[in-house]
Amino acid sequence: MQTETSRRDFVSGSLAVALGTLSPFTSSLAANKPDGWDTSSESAGVDRAALQKVLEGAGSVPALRSILVVKNGTLVGEQYFGGMTAENLQAVNSVTKSVASMLVGMAIQQGKIKSLSETVGALLPAAAAKAPGSAALSITLEQILTGTSGLVYDFQTDMRALDTADDPVAFVLGLPVDPKSVGKWVYNDAAVSLLSPILVQAQGMPVDQLAQRDLLQPLGIEQVAAAKDKAGNFMSYRGLRLRPRDLAKLAWTMANDGRWGDKQIVPPQWVKDSTSARVATPWSAAPIQKSSYGYLWFTGHLGKRPVFWAWGYGSQFALVVPSLQLAITTTATNPSPRELDAQNKAVMSVVAKVVAVAG
Repeated sequence: MQTETSRRDFVSGSLAVALGTLSPFTSSLAANKPDGWDTSSESAGVDRAALQKVLEGAGSVPALRSILVVKNGTLVGEQYFGGMTAENLQAVNSVTKSVASMLVGMAIQQGKIKSLSETVGALLPAAAAKAPGSAALSITLEQILTGTSGLVYDFQTDMRALDTADDPVAFVLGLPVDPKSVGKWVYNDAAVSLLSPILVQAQGMPVDQLAQRDLLQPLGIEQVAAAKDKAGNFMSYRGLRLRPRDLAKLAWTMANDGRWGDKQIVPPQWVKDSTSARVATPWSAAPIQKSSYGYLWFTGHLGKRPVFWAWGYGSQFALVVPSLQLAITTTATNPSPRELDAQNKAVMSVVAKVVAVAG
């Protein structure tokens, strides 16, 4: 996962959002706003005083900018720090990947993509015709989603080349595949970047319009920004910016078997499949243990409870505890690489405290 670099953005809705008055933190136990959230937490079964104490204490983590808590479909707590407010769009980095996974699941249910066993060559026939000798053409959609494609990509050295390529698909198809790495989890922006053109090919429309139709509008998400590559396609691997309450909508939809209110947004089978452990990953965020990877969602255990989460660079988390009907989201500043592990642990420790009092 990487920090943001400059790029052309598309914007859905208005970006004229007020920053508000700068202050150490802005606090409330889920104020009522006309954005579709139920904030009447009396029926949510949460100790409001205990939760508020934890949320206010989260200000001891300097990088934290927001933390929101959803229990049984009710937004029971939210806290903002460092001058951030509920109206600010915040970069969620590689959480973008998990959103792309949701769109893939919908495309499969709609019959626009036949199966996860389809190859890049079959899914992108025009690009395949221009690169007939590419080893990447044999990569399956499932391998992209599970990070097991074997595509040779080093995000520390290849990130800028991918971001700035005039033809990103041609760039990716020009990368080799390491047979020894196939089947093993490796973080890979390049492979995930193919999901955008795959969705365009399958759905016949730009991904921003697709996301608006199938995901954002049904969830009542009115303000969002996302990055486009030089070819004009939505980046499916990072670049998404959301308001914290809207990030929480995505998390709760996954916690609620793909439903938002009375609407089935994401197929329930896809929610189950994409958040089931499929391959081990060396990445973890203590105190979470036994980390694995589903379809662009991380899975693991917090204590004895199974959890799954979307994870963006710099502790952008959207974590779900299914057994508790609980979703928690965080946004934070982008740290330097040497500060990253400490920041992830600090933010996830706050999340664990929320689970303890809200569960």
